[in-house]
Amino acid sequence: MIKQYPRVILALIWLLGAIVDRLWLSLDSTVPAWDQSEYLNGAIRYYQALQSPLWFSLDWWRELWLLSPKVPPFTYLMATPVLNIWGTSVEAATILMLFCSAILIYCVYILGKLLFSPGVGLLGAIICLLLPGLYIYRLEFLLDYPLTMIVTLSFTVLTVWREKQTYLWMIIWGVSFGLAMLTKQPALFFLLIPYLWLVGSSIKQRKWSALLQLLLGWGIGMAVLFPWYRTNWLLMLTSGKRATIDSAIAEGDPPLNTLAAWTFYLEISPYLLSWVLIVVPLLGLIIYGWRNRTLKKNNLVWLLVFLVGGYLLSSVNLNKDARYILPLLPVLSILLAVGLLSWKGRWGYQVRVATISVSIVLMLAHLFPLGLSPLRHALTPGRDNFPYQGAQWPHNEVIATINQTSPYLHSTLGVLPSTPEINQHNFSFYGAQLEFPVSGRQVGVRKAEVVSDANSLDWFVTKTKGQGSVPPAQGMIVELVENEPNFSLEKAWQLPDQSILHLYHREPPSLRVTPTTTTAEIVTLDAVSIPESFPPGIPIPVTYEWSGSDQQLKQGIVLLTWVNIDPNQGDSFWIHDHGLGMGRLNWGNSSGDFTVIERTATFPPAELIPGDYRLEAIYLNRDTNQTYSISVPDIIVTVDPNAQSTIAPELDLPTQLRLAAPDLAKGIDGLEPIFALTARINQYDPRLDYLSQLEKSLEYRLSTTDSLDWTYALALANVLQQDVTQARLAVQRLIKLDPDNPYHHAYLAFIYLYDWNPTPAAVAINQAIALNPDVPEFTILRGLTYLFRGRFFLAWQDLKSLVSNGE
Repeated sequence: MIKQYPRVILALIWLLGAIVDRLWLSLDSTVPAWDQSEYLNGAIRYYQALQSPLWFSLDWWRELWLLSPKVPPFTYLMATPVLNIWGTSVEAATILMLFCSAILIYCVYILGKLLFSPGVGLLGAIICLLLPGLYIYRLEFLLDYPLTMIVTLSFTVLTVWREKQTYLWMIIWGVSFGLAMLTKQPALFFLLIPYLWLVGSSIKQRKWSALLQLLLGWGIGMAVLFPWYRTNWLLMLTSGKRATIDSAIAEGDPPLNTLAAWTFYLEISPYLLSWVLIVVPLLGLIIYGWRNRTLKKNNLVWLLVFLVGGYLLSSVNLNKDARYILPLLPVLSILLAVGLLSWKGRWGYQVRVATISVSIVLMLAHLFPLGLSPLRHALTPGRDNFPYQGAQWPHNEVIATINQTSPYLHSTLGVLPSTPEINQHNFSFYGAQLEFPVSGRQVGVRKAEVVSDANSLDWFVTKTKGQGSVPPAQGMIVELVENEPNFSLEKAWQLPDQSILHLYHREPPSLRVTPTTTTAEIVTLDAVSIPESFPPGIPIPVTYEWSGSDQQLKQGIVLLTWVNIDPNQGDSFWIHDHGLGMGRLNWGNSSGDFTVIERTATFPPAELIPGDYRLEAIYLNRDTNQTYSISVPDIIVTVDPNAQSTIAPELDLPTQLRLAAPDLAKGIDGLEPIFALTARINQYDPRLDYLSQLEKSLEYRLSTTDSLDWTYALALANVLQQDVTQARLAVQRLIKLDPDNPYHHAYLAFIYLYDWNPTPAAVAINQAIALNPDVPEFTILRGLTYLFRGRFFLAWQDLKSLVSNGE
């Protein structure tokens, strides 16, 4: 039967795993934890973007890759058809893992059959199903199980090519390798050594055709992975440090100069494999392996090249976790199958049946509360993974309460605790079920930002008892929210862990939207509330009340200019441009006319000439660039340095960034506070719509007026949106306005380098160095231009000098 119906047996193996997995998921009612929720959010972003694809638009492809700037998107792309068919719930999304299991099981069979025998392949497929490291992680929406599948697929294709050495299989390998690198970067840890082994073998044996094919496969892989990596390489590298070095330090992982760093995965192998599937196959290899005729030495070495190479390179990674080594397990299952099949004599068959039977029992006992506690913990160390069947967590109720209280808005929820069940990511996930009307964000992380965080959001959740992984500043913002008179307790829920979740709401809110029966063809400004007089140089509270149709409001950016009414001081003014509703309007399926009340602050500059000022307003449609004047209430305010100041809300996000942008003129000293600001305010607007608001408004203003400060803000907005073309044009405008500032030329060089265009980057950085040769960062940029152009000696000279100077 094995020889005649292998695919039927493989289908039955897969079906057994599918039944177990779906039964577990049907019983489980927990909420996804941090990583699971973050990846589910990524999948939903791609699912939504692919509802209206523009396959032939380069801009659309760029926007698609930017949806996931830190995490390669192939898992999200694979999940899209699953979400289209079965919906966006956790249970629906994990259906993807069933398809991964089918590919994985078939690849293990093909590998075992090709390297040893069909029996080894089938037994390896069974073992692959029963390994604890795989049956636990395939129940969660993480990248590691899809990575395990695609790495195994790629290694299988490479093995087939090793036997056949035809161009077709190498082309397929190139595609699979590229997709593996688009799943998760550590794919390289597992596939690099086998590839280099074949390259070395081809050179040693003078098989030039094979070497040419290998180089072709590598080139195809690079072509597949290049678009995403080209778009996101800088952010990927900077976030990679936090994900590896910083996380390793925070989690106390052993440093590389200790033995523990190299034995870590060996020590946790019983958790990943179980003692049954370690000891019995190992004894078979030791006792009977030398008599096993199917044990082909070259093929065994090939398996060890993959396993040992993957183990060593994974151990080099400072940040260690059991799931990071999962791609080794399917190939290891083939070696375990060889060990089991090595048992000979009258007991061989019984040993194999007993081993598989015990492994099945252990799998079921670890996944379902069946008892057998001493046995399962002795044979499979590690945590049980029973489905959660307790009381429901209230995430959906929290989201519903926010939407009912603040309709027609995208809301950001400040999530102050951070536990596996209550965290910013899973609130975002449940918000994503409704097209992202609510996004969770962890704020109050830094003591210096606690007050700004508390003043910038309308919604917060706090929790009694265990707070989870939170910084020391968390207690400060919890106290502010719970005791601030502007916040009221909206609702509270008893949680399954016997703590209480509190939902707080700002009253009055910074933004309120209500339907109106008034019909208006254009947007009108119905009222403005602002102090009659105030000093310059500090934020001033202001409330705008707008009305208009749903589309006009949603598409609108208002260009607000407070102008000195003295005709002799006509060039004395300040601006307060922003998107209507701060870009947070979300009508859903609603339509009609609405009133939008914005409670915010405006900023008259310190150098403003004292006097009386009147408001002028222009409507700008961000989609069509249509403009028209907006009639405004007859209101005059007085800027008086001696006037009484008034407590104001936080400035709107476009204004905050616009005011900070001129610090770009200072170079590194100016960049650090700008980075700190953007890291903070990006939390308040998860869609980063404020960047588009700032870009559109300043493009309009700069079309008729030259302003160095506004050009800085435009350049910064374009850089933060990773719009290379517009950022380059803005920086070139900076150079035109102020050609003697060396940092302007350095910024242009950086933009060219970011766009993989080193030749004009070299010209720009040389101009910066000519203006100021004493800035060490300029030397770094020049070295990078040399590196990008392959001039390694000159690149080394720049980098070597920096190292010798201790930079």
